[in-house]
Amino acid sequence: MKVLVTGGAGYIGSVLVRQLLKGGFKVRVIDSLKFGGEALYDVMMHPNFEFMKGDIRNKEEVAQALNDVDAVVHLAAIVGDPACKKFSEEAQETNWNGSVALFEAAEQAGVKKFVFASTCSNYGKMADPDSFVTETSELRPVSLYAELKVKFENYLLNEKKDSPMCCTALRFSTVYGFSPRIRFDLTVNEFTRNAFVNGEQEIWGAQFWRPYCHVEDLARSVVLVLNSDENKVRANVFNVGSTEENYSKGMIINEVCRVVPNVQVNYVEMNEDPRDYRVNFDKIKNELGYTITKTVPDGVKEIYTLLKTGVVTDVFSEKFRNI
Repeated sequence: MKVLVTGGAGYIGSVLVRQLLKGGFKVRVIDSLKFGGEALYDVMMHPNFEFMKGDIRNKEEVAQALNDVDAVVHLAAIVGDPACKKFSEEAQETNWNGSVALFEAAEQAGVKKFVFASTCSNYGKMADPDSFVTETSELRPVSLYAELKVKFENYLLNEKKDSPMCCTALRFSTVYGFSPRIRFDLTVNEFTRNAFVNGEQEIWGAQFWRPYCHVEDLARSVVLVLNSDENKVRANVFNVGSTEENYSKGMIINEVCRVVPNVQVNYVEMNEDPRDYRVNFDKIKNELGYTITKTVPDGVKEIYTLLKTGVVTDVFSEKFRNI
């Protein structure tokens, strides 16, 4: 199977590319290289890998990228609430207009499978703070990032549910862990970096919940869907993560303090947070047999080990964040 990965030079994409190549897939990446291409250096000469510099908003480049492709994994986006807020016009063009154009072009090109990277941020703020949301729970997006993800999910799974393409949406947990395109603006990675470098971390809204999942496990879910029986994944949506991996920010910093010595934690009282949700992941476990391989404590140790080596020389550089 030949797979086109949009955004394949990114934080999740660069991990997924390696998993696909290891799994025997042929892989083509289209990426605008907004954050550079260093994450793909070591796979450039792989016999089953192709790279194309391009933007999913460009119809000619998309048409070229889709040539002779069996499946599309759509990761390319302006990612995260802060980035979408800051670059709202680009987010609209990329996360909505570009995504729809990509879907239509893929359908026209005869692509068989289309996997969309969505987000658990779609749940926004839980109506019942004592419950767990599932794939059938009300979506309550509280940011442009989540609004656009919800909008495209609806397009994919409702408006286009009868498409000849087998379409699947994966609602990713908040990601963490080592990637060739390392980011330090993600909660687990950021808290670990700040604790190691500065010896302190300020925590706002320590009581609010979110699910977390290692970047390798999120990528594994995509490979699983590509390999799954079409009847199980067609016009379907899955939360990706583990029910046991729901953490509050206070719990995250506690895990960091177990690994990084002598950390000063400063709690700032905050009774309102736009996002607060605990997620249930039984569906993907029961229907596709998905389980995670790493937990938040593993991720903290991983980032701490990376930082201790000193191989990353400027951990506060802009190239390690999305904005």
